[in-house]
Amino acid sequence: MGNKRGKRKERIGVVVSDKMNSTAVVRVERLTKHPKYKKVIKKSETFKAHNEANKAKSGDKVKINETRPISKDKRWRITEILK
Repeated sequence: MGNKRGKRKERIGVVVSDKMNSTAVVRVERLTKHPKYKKVIKKSETFKAHNEANKAKSGDKVKINETRPISKDKRWRITEILK
């Protein structure tokens, strides 16, 4: 039959802020090549992720998964605290 929802995106990043109640801001970094100069550069993107019971603290390495919209900005959920 197959999964009807499809594959949900998964990212690994670092918690940069845990000041909000049940929300953490996670920075995800990736390496990409500059289109003209071909130099490898580091790009980062921040996501607001649902932090159930405020378990993840600032500086923790976490795994986040895409989920249904939880609020205006939150579309990700912390599934695992790696370190």
